[in-house]
Amino acid sequence: MIFSRINRNIRSLRRYRQILGVLIKYGFGHIVEQLNIHHYLRIGQRLFRHGTAPQEIARLTAPQRLRMALEELGPTFIKFGQLLSTRPDILSAEYSRELGKLQDKVPQVTSRAIRKVIEDQFDRRVEDLYAEFSFTPLAAASIAQVHRGLLHSGEDVVIKVRRPNITQVIETDIDILFGLAYLVERHLSNGIINPVALVREFRRTIERELNFNRERHTIDRFRENFLHDPTVYVPLTYPDYSGEAVLTLEYVHGIKVSEFDRLREGGYDLKAIARNGANAILQQVLVHGLFHGDPHPGNIFILPENVVCFIDYGMIGRLDRELIYRLAELLTAVLQRDVERLVAILLYSGELTEDIRRPELKKAVSDFVDDYYEVPLQEIRAGKLLAEFVELLIQFRIPFSPDLMLLAKTLIVIEGIGRQLDPDFNMVAHLKPFMLRLVQEKTSPANLGREGMQVLQSYSALLKTLPDDLKELITRINRNKFKIDLEHRGLERLITDLDKSSNRLSFSLLIAALIVGSSIIMETDKGPLLFGFPVLGILGYSIAAVLGLWLAIGILRSGRL
Repeated sequence: MIFSRINRNIRSLRRYRQILGVLIKYGFGHIVEQLNIHHYLRIGQRLFRHGTAPQEIARLTAPQRLRMALEELGPTFIKFGQLLSTRPDILSAEYSRELGKLQDKVPQVTSRAIRKVIEDQFDRRVEDLYAEFSFTPLAAASIAQVHRGLLHSGEDVVIKVRRPNITQVIETDIDILFGLAYLVERHLSNGIINPVALVREFRRTIERELNFNRERHTIDRFRENFLHDPTVYVPLTYPDYSGEAVLTLEYVHGIKVSEFDRLREGGYDLKAIARNGANAILQQVLVHGLFHGDPHPGNIFILPENVVCFIDYGMIGRLDRELIYRLAELLTAVLQRDVERLVAILLYSGELTEDIRRPELKKAVSDFVDDYYEVPLQEIRAGKLLAEFVELLIQFRIPFSPDLMLLAKTLIVIEGIGRQLDPDFNMVAHLKPFMLRLVQEKTSPANLGREGMQVLQSYSALLKTLPDDLKELITRINRNKFKIDLEHRGLERLITDLDKSSNRLSFSLLIAALIVGSSIIMETDKGPLLFGFPVLGILGYSIAAVLGLWLAIGILRSGRL
């Protein structure tokens, strides 16, 4: 246990040096200095032995340099960058767009390593598990590779295999990210963003992605959600051939949604495909609260009868029921150009900061709605509308679920595909029935009854504990043990300034005392003499001069005279 911890610390130190070296290489050395961690490595020409030459890097923009640095640092940082690209409350739009281009550039894992991962997972030979297994991957990413196979029972399958040792690499990197997050919080944070909480959220996300059992359960949930929908198909999973590091799925024989010519030649109805895809996403979002977060054309296959099939469920968005209701109300208010209702929803959401001013919020909301006032419904882009609304929330520092931005990006991608399939495609037309249904559901007697019961249960729990709480309060007051803790906010700087002022005052009094005492000694002409003057007087003047110079330099360096 101790030796494994020592090895992990050694790996962390080496990785720290590598990370800081890459940051310096791509022009972020000033951040390393601000974090006060440059002592982890030897800064020199060795940092530039590999990769693009410094003069070529200098010509790139900061977002481009950040993307390249994250790509060079590997899977953990690529995934972290992808998470940041969905957080416009943290990064500007320029950074978000650039980090959205992050791609995994990894070599293929050898067949021997893939075999070892599978056989370690099931304690059986690959040949015993699969009648056929192609060691040439269909796709290779930073966390896993996908291979084609055939079960002994005859099912055509794809096998997703986790890259060997990837968990140790990611664990080390996350430890380092936590260390960097604490330093950022101490030296660079503006108090609005919590970097440690962000890394904690990232750790939860990537741990889900590393555990293929979780992905299998997610796929099974999607399959159950669409079990009775003939327009959507979700691949089968094979639990007996799946585990934490291996996932076996049904191989889908379909045509990619981006292959328009093949779809036309096959007699598919492109308008029906656009309609089915839009309805599938909206049902995931507004009915199930669980949606596919990466529906790019390579992850959508079309089956006979215009059936839509999503693959690769590694990135998933989640919305709770209350957030779904609020989202439906907000979108309805925007589409109806109801500024007052939109402001009221925001004001009474319970998530506004204390320093927000209602007139400014109302003006901003009014301007936002005016942008869509005369725009025909068929020209409104639902994804763009939601993304702009999120920017409004960011402007007024209104907290929101990160999955909202993921949803906006998902809708933008789906709308783009839909308009390529059908130039007359209108996402808003598909969206309105879902929103109407949600509003009706929220105001239905059944839902009102459930909410009423939840309120009654909350008050019931309060009433049960209230007598004991009052009794304890009265007892504490009678025994003079009642305490009120007051938190002083914003006084730390004042206390520090007062402490500095008192130290300078004490220093000044000490210097003054040395000067007065030395002057008295100089008048006595007693004791050992130097050049006819008392040595103690000269020594006192010298000490006073040094201390006075030190004090003057300190005051000048602080910038406050």
